[in-house]
Amino acid sequence: MIDINRIRENKEQVREALLKRMEDVNFDELLNWDKMKKELSIKIDELRAKRNKVSSDVPRIKKENGDIEALFKEMEMLREEINAGTVKIKELEEKIKNFLDCLPNIPDDDVVAGDKEQNEVISTYLEKPTFNFKAKDHVELCKNLHLIDYERGVKLSGNGSWIYTGMGARLEWAVLNYLIDTHIEDNYQFVLPPHMLNYECGYTAGQFPKFNEDVYWIDGGFDTKSKFLLPTAETALVNLHRDETLSIDCLPKKYFAYTPCYRREAGSSRVEERGMIRGHQFNKVELVQYTTEETSGLAFEELVHKVETLVQNLGLHYQLTKLAAGDVSGGMCRTYDLEVWIPSMGIYKEVSSISNSRDYQARRGNMKYKDPVTGKNKYLHTLNASGLATSRLIPAILEQYQQEDGSVKVPDVLKPYLKVDYIK
Repeated sequence: MIDINRIRENKEQVREALLKRMEDVNFDELLNWDKMKKELSIKIDELRAKRNKVSSDVPRIKKENGDIEALFKEMEMLREEINAGTVKIKELEEKIKNFLDCLPNIPDDDVVAGDKEQNEVISTYLEKPTFNFKAKDHVELCKNLHLIDYERGVKLSGNGSWIYTGMGARLEWAVLNYLIDTHIEDNYQFVLPPHMLNYECGYTAGQFPKFNEDVYWIDGGFDTKSKFLLPTAETALVNLHRDETLSIDCLPKKYFAYTPCYRREAGSSRVEERGMIRGHQFNKVELVQYTTEETSGLAFEELVHKVETLVQNLGLHYQLTKLAAGDVSGGMCRTYDLEVWIPSMGIYKEVSSISNSRDYQARRGNMKYKDPVTGKNKYLHTLNASGLATSRLIPAILEQYQQEDGSVKVPDVLKPYLKVDYIK
């Protein structure tokens, strides 16, 4: 949530920043509601003071045998006016909150305007793999090596579903264990959160109310009292300290979680979404940090380096892309995507998004820390990164490491988990 003070004090500056990612935005109505609320609050304070004065006069008038009925009538009129004003303030507060809730985060100054066409490739790692034989795509490799059962996955759950079988299940589990062990070594706290979350989790993460149709609701449909299946572990992890004030001594907080992710979006018949590239359920290890305002920039760079190292150790060719404002998720102010090369498709596919929300999620979740210098509470900064999503990582491993005889060489970092050098 954007701090309304920023809009009050720098309306045009905030508007210009949001226009990097929005077609249009107008704050006139919002600021008018804000002005009306302020004026009503002042008026109600004056009415309460007047009511207290009249109330204090009652004993004196009564002692002097004066007419107190007129005072009671005046007090009743003041009470009704105060109540009516209070109701109006609540209505204005709800309008203001709804307006702010639907605003995306303000992009960082160095984030360019526009959609994905304006994304910038920052760096690449290794050369694109080449083959002196007819290379196979990951779907064919999975079928030939009996790693994935697509047909029975569809039978069990419909399109956009698959079943890991045999060595395919072991490969998936090996990748997850490699990720988990690495994060533990880097002193991130391992968390296994619930998969069914309450509305407040989606609201704090910035997904609700605008994107409440993008998740699976448990109780039959969207309702603020219903639960939904988490679309990513970030939605859970950024709520761990909701409505809490942390000591600066315990910051930064570094968490990671393994969960399946449940998305209403699914694959299509397009070649770049075949197989495991996009589905209703996939596995992901997610990283989240809670930091101070001053250290969130360094935390972002740390997460970028951490994710790059994960993929570099797997020996995969990838590119790192800085997203334009219109391609950045609504709750984030900056995002880098790490995209692995899928040879059969001739394109890169994102396996990690590294994002900084700054204080946007913390404001929605009322998450703060105490500034040791001023003694005042400040909003935390939250960051997240996929570390990593496996449904695109596995295709990249299979295709980039495939051999002429149809086998797949196992990346060195996965050999301790799989206990084999080749998948045959």
